[in-house]
Amino acid sequence: MSTPPDGLPVYRVLTGPDDSAFCRRVSEAIALGYALYQGPALTFDGERVIVAQALLWPART
Repeated sequence: MSTPPDGLPVYRVLTGPDDSAFCRRVSEAIALGYALYQGPALTFDGERVIVAQALLWPART
């Protein structure tokens, strides 16, 4: 498949609290065929850790 399914963009950034639900979202994107783009970014909002993970759809040539 040369394009992401369901009209999803080639580049995505998932964000949310650093919990199992976020990990599942990233895992689902990887299962669709996305690849992690570098490492995650983390911040603290005063109550919890918030994470952002960029993902790229691999280029097909």
